[in-house]
Amino acid sequence: MSDNNGKDFVVGAVIGAAVGASLALMFAPKSGKELRGDINQGAIQVRERASEWKDVAQSKGLEWKDIAQAKGQEWKEKATEKGTELKQKTQDITSNVQTKIQDLRKTDQNVANEEQSLATTDLEKEETN
Repeated sequence: MSDNNGKDFVVGAVIGAAVGASLALMFAPKSGKELRGDINQGAIQVRERASEWKDVAQSKGLEWKDIAQAKGQEWKEKATEKGTELKQKTQDITSNVQTKIQDLRKTDQNVANEEQSLATTDLEKEETN
C-alpha cells in the first residue's frame, strides 16, 4: 500500500465518521439544545479518534523509516563487500592472464629459436654437402 492510499483512507475514515455521527444525531428525536450538545460531543470524539490515528500513523511511519534506513545500510554494505570481492577476483584473473601471456611469449620465443637453430643447422649441412 502506498503512502497516498493510506493517507486517503484515514482522511476518508475521519470524514465518514463525522458525517455518520452528524446524521445519526440529526435524525434522533431530541430537542435543539440536546442535539447541538450531542453533535459537539460527536465532534470531540471524532477529533480525539483522528488524533489517535495521527499518532499511530506517525509512529508507524517512524518505525518504517528506521527499518528502511537499516535495510538500505545493510544493502549498501553488502554491495560494497561484493564490489571488493569482484575487484579482487578481477585483479587475480588479470594477473593469471598476464602470466599466461608471458609464458606463451617465452614458449613462442623458444620455438622460434629452435626453428632458427634447425634452419641454421640445415643450411650448414647443405653448404657442407
